[in-house]
Amino acid sequence: MRASASADLSGASDYIQGVNTLTLRIGLGTNTFGRTSDEAASRAVVDAFVDAGGTLVDTADTYGESEAIVGRWLAGSRWREQVIVTTKVGNHPEYEGLSTNSVTRGAEASLRRLDIDRIDLYYAHYQDDSTPIEESVRAFDALVRAGKIGRIGLSNFTPHAIAEWLRVADEGGYTAPIALQPHYSLLHRRAYETEYAALARDAGLEVYPYRALGGGFLTGKYRTELDLEGRARGAGVRGLLTPEGLGVVDMVRDVADAHNAPASAVALAWLIHQATVTAPLASATTPDQLAELVAAEALHLSTEEMAALTVASATYA
Repeated sequence: MRASASADLSGASDYIQGVNTLTLRIGLGTNTFGRTSDEAASRAVVDAFVDAGGTLVDTADTYGESEAIVGRWLAGSRWREQVIVTTKVGNHPEYEGLSTNSVTRGAEASLRRLDIDRIDLYYAHYQDDSTPIEESVRAFDALVRAGKIGRIGLSNFTPHAIAEWLRVADEGGYTAPIALQPHYSLLHRRAYETEYAALARDAGLEVYPYRALGGGFLTGKYRTELDLEGRARGAGVRGLLTPEGLGVVDMVRDVADAHNAPASAVALAWLIHQATVTAPLASATTPDQLAELVAAEALHLSTEEMAALTVASATYA
């Protein structure tokens, strides 16, 4: 089965003038904007991202001020036609779920915050078992036909629900999803590799993994309980402070040292080398951190290094 409306999204596609492929195979996650990064710092990061050739900027209606910050940045930049804007609906308290009402009102609210005419790639953020998939499919299709969104993506759906959405879209002649945003990294492999990778390949879906750096754990900055104190993401990575988790980090650092590269670049490069991955998403709070992420683009890992990383993370496979 193949998504009937699949575009050549080796990045985002023919629906953005002048952009046929991702210039940089990394997407910028903006969940830190307005949270751990104030607006000035956030704008500096996105400026550095596009200056480095980045085009995919990912946000969501539940990321606090992120959409508004991205919108104000877009309004003051010359990059709108080059930047691929992705956001999500379904988890905001005012537009919860994927009913027609939630999807339609959520899209309008995101368009206002982003101050744009069209969302380039719009995700159903979470599966909604209380709404028939047929209703959600029609709601997203209506937004495409109205020109308010360019393409459709799915995140945090079961494989069965993804397949059902594709089937309904295909049989009904509705616009089909062209992208998945799954949780996938060296520290979270099993679900994607056993349940989603083949589905994405067979359906021709683009794949943009989130938490690609394991909440920052794969950068190597968390080694002990003391390292978690005062950290915004400390609670989220505490469970990774195990011999197995630290073993993955040690292998990442070994490979990084061999290339004189940042550990974060190695973790992202491993994902970039996966056959079904289009571009991992990662966030940065400073331009210096952003530069470490961008270094993944030019990092060519050998077959032996890829195998060593895969073996070291086998506990998570």
